[in-house]
Amino acid sequence: MLVVETTVAAPAEVVWAAYTSPDDIRQWNAASDDWHTTRATVDLRVGGAFCSRMEAKDGSMGFDFEGVYAAVEPGQRLEYTFGERKAVVEFTEEGDQTHVRVSFEPEETHSLEQQQSGWQAILDNFKRHIESPHSAG
Repeated sequence: MLVVETTVAAPAEVVWAAYTSPDDIRQWNAASDDWHTTRATVDLRVGGAFCSRMEAKDGSMGFDFEGVYAAVEPGQRLEYTFGERKAVVEFTEEGDQTHVRVSFEPEETHSLEQQQSGWQAILDNFKRHIESPHSAG
């Protein structure tokens, strides 16, 4: 399993809502400024599906990041499968901050370093989204 993590200056309830809301996901779910998420759907329940359409802003490529929730513990933990892989997202409230830890099974196309840095970049965007003054929440 690869792990990426960050600590967000917001309570777990706010962090959870931003992580699981399609409106928020469209705003933070990108690893770099030349990519964006054009649509997101979330059926937040065990057995429910999610899908985020990620596209290069120049229109050159895109893909659906999709999977099925295996565990949903609001404000604390999400587990999901995507393809044959699994991921776990843990939310730990620490005073007025929330630690977010994402563990995921790597794929074999890209190097472990590329996967770790890509997922970390997305999580860093997530942190910026919540902590920016104009963010909802």
